[in-house]
Amino acid sequence: MGVDRFDVAVVGAGFGGLAAALRLAELGARVVVHERLVYPGGCAGTFERQGYAFAAGATVAGGFGPGQPFDRWTREHQLRIASTRTDPHTELRWDGGRLPTDGDRERFVERFGDAGHSWFARQTAVADRTWPFFEQPGLLPPLDGRGVLAHLRRLPSTLGLVPLLGRTAGSLLPPDAPTALRLWVDAGCRISVQCAADEAEAVFALSALDWWWRGVAHVRGGTGALAWALVEALRRLGVEVRFADRVRSLRPEGDGWRLSARSGEVGARRVIANLLPADLARLLGHGTKTLDRADNAVRTGWGAVMLYAVVREPEGATPGPTHLQLVDDPTAPLVDGNHAFVSVSARSDGFAPEGLRTMTISTHADLRSWPEGEGRAERVAAIQERMRGLVARHAPEWSTWTLTLPASPRTFERFVGRGGWVGGVPLRAGRWPLAGAFHRPVAPGLWRVGDAVFPGQSILSTTVGGQRVAEAAARGWLQAERSSTSRWPERRAFVAR
Repeated sequence: MGVDRFDVAVVGAGFGGLAAALRLAELGARVVVHERLVYPGGCAGTFERQGYAFAAGATVAGGFGPGQPFDRWTREHQLRIASTRTDPHTELRWDGGRLPTDGDRERFVERFGDAGHSWFARQTAVADRTWPFFEQPGLLPPLDGRGVLAHLRRLPSTLGLVPLLGRTAGSLLPPDAPTALRLWVDAGCRISVQCAADEAEAVFALSALDWWWRGVAHVRGGTGALAWALVEALRRLGVEVRFADRVRSLRPEGDGWRLSARSGEVGARRVIANLLPADLARLLGHGTKTLDRADNAVRTGWGAVMLYAVVREPEGATPGPTHLQLVDDPTAPLVDGNHAFVSVSARSDGFAPEGLRTMTISTHADLRSWPEGEGRAERVAAIQERMRGLVARHAPEWSTWTLTLPASPRTFERFVGRGGWVGGVPLRAGRWPLAGAFHRPVAPGLWRVGDAVFPGQSILSTTVGGQRVAEAAARGWLQAERSSTSRWPERRAFVAR
């Protein structure tokens, strides 16, 4: 049986891989995408169990603001999605307080009085300087002439961030900051930059906290529906997307790569891996200095302990989605069940029959301190019990559960192939804010994309990273085309924009 040959093979149909494949297809490449699961989106996908649908992890997405990727792709590629804004976006609840994150930013800031005004003025100034990286990806490498000129024009504004380098988001809070503001900043840092406010690199954290007001939307059918819409767009562009097609090995061959997958052997001039460093090393059969460094960074992060539930819809519930952040002890670290992010599906998502909703509950887990063997299972069970208690105390209207499906870091390792690690590399103070902005191959013709590739973390971030990695790989292809003659059939030259 012959070997299928492509210009580029993408391993993994998370949002980074899907974005890379879409950009490559726009540039004229013949692309194949291999995904080990039967659905796209990875940790932000949607899975089905016992007749119900559940959001695996992420339940809202950024990138729908004017000019941002999903806004642009909806118009250019006719993405078949329905997206709506929510208000409030989420609500923070703890003993003694409730704080909704209003859709109207000014209304939200007013909740904190003078102390909030001064802090949010600085936060907004930082966000205004950094968000163009998401809204104008051409500001990220690989740069063309227009990108260089844009940076030169922005230089005075960018230099204004220098005094914040090495500082934490928490250190910028005023001494008299109300508990609500401190807790909101800390909880926001935990879910966005993956560490506490007193650790979080100030520039990244203050930028990420603006996320709620920068094109966030709920997609009908969840983020999994958004991933499927990208798959449909890819297929209309001629991209092959192969599900349940786990790649087993990856090795260099001639001027390209040979992939051994469940569906057979594939040859590709270039490979983009939407994988964690350790998972890519396993495919190669060995590590590299680059992958080892990246893997060590990932292991400073977190696992996730999850609960998936089917819940009876309370009387008077709004038809849209509900997103809550619940805190047990505001003075303790927001990990291991002391903080939980709760997402309840919308009626229109169709995840459950009438009168029922499905719910995803997650908390960060510090895997570095976990015991092995039975002790680990006991730790998971204790955290899940604490999460149940959080919902019962702080969101009793959503506590009538008819079905519960627990999940642990081992579950993510089994189904998503992430070794139990989720959420990306923590962006702690001392890490250069533009670390990883210059996309470089792991090996000649082999690139990696995902939550550890600048600008990191969220669905929007990995999507932007996927675009730029694709363009970096395309630029390398063009250079190779000029200097070599290829034996590969059906070559297509990339036409860089």
